[in-house]
Amino acid sequence: MNQISTKLLHDSPEDLRIASELLRNGELVAIPTETVYGLGADARNETAVRAIFAAKGRPADNPLIVHIADLDMLEQIALEIPEIAIRLAEQFWSGALTMIFKKRPEIPSVTSGGLDTVGVRMPSHPVAREIIRLSGCPIAAPSANRSGLPSPTTAKHVLDDMNGRIAAVVDGGQCEVGVESTVICFDDPETIHILRPGCISLEDLQPFAEKIYIDKAIFEQISPDAKVASPGMKYKHYSPKTKILPVDAPDFESFSDYVKSHAQNGTYCLLFDSDPDIPGIPCMRYGDTGIAQAHDLFLRFRELDEVGARLAYVRMPRQTGADLSVYNRLMRAAGFEVIKL
Repeated sequence: MNQISTKLLHDSPEDLRIASELLRNGELVAIPTETVYGLGADARNETAVRAIFAAKGRPADNPLIVHIADLDMLEQIALEIPEIAIRLAEQFWSGALTMIFKKRPEIPSVTSGGLDTVGVRMPSHPVAREIIRLSGCPIAAPSANRSGLPSPTTAKHVLDDMNGRIAAVVDGGQCEVGVESTVICFDDPETIHILRPGCISLEDLQPFAEKIYIDKAIFEQISPDAKVASPGMKYKHYSPKTKILPVDAPDFESFSDYVKSHAQNGTYCLLFDSDPDIPGIPCMRYGDTGIAQAHDLFLRFRELDEVGARLAYVRMPRQTGADLSVYNRLMRAAGFEVIKL
């Protein structure tokens, strides 16, 4: 891929105008959202969207999420908007919820991974919303990293992965949430199907549907031939160069004993904040709650690479609430390899 000069922009009115002009002209611009940084292009511009896949090295059947600034823009993308989606938008937009809709013909097949549906969300980050508004474009924006690596939660992370491959990155500070949005679709007018967990949990969504359930791909590897409606369901994702090994232990003592007996040169462990140190083993911490762990997980993955860790044993989060999003990212980073004690 030809190297280009990547501009580092900030959140000044002039820089946001530059970013919006680049997007209108078919260029790629990484933008901050409350979840992770997204690699943006005009969702209607097939050439620009194909450039996203090329810059990331992303498989073409992995659909993109389209970001909007207001509900009027949704009508330019979605062919049908069910009543349940309107209720959810009133509660959770702007925010970290992506909903799958039948797409309008204006959204090219490459944006939706060859499907007749497309995921849409309205980010709450003010910089993202303003860039979308100024550009006048619905913005297709997967995470702004090389495919398979941990998602970026700072502008530095984006530059580490994408410098010379995209036109610009807008520095909007560290992302508040730290993992990607919850993705849902609707099997029928009153059923929510969770395709990818995020900080908006099953428990948060439950009051809005008669039935709600979680896709099996959140817990296990699915067939490479399967068609998926959401990113983050099919391929190995979020993985640092460090080998990640989750350890499903009944308590901290069991985890600690296992790590001490299996540690080699370059072994680290990733612990909860409240855990004690493990003597002789370098440790990093990533929070005690699902919200805190989501915020810190990708940061710690990148820090493990920076210190040259070869292997990291990780304390397993819970599988309920926002914790499920962390569990899912951790399992995908590990290729669903887990040590059960």
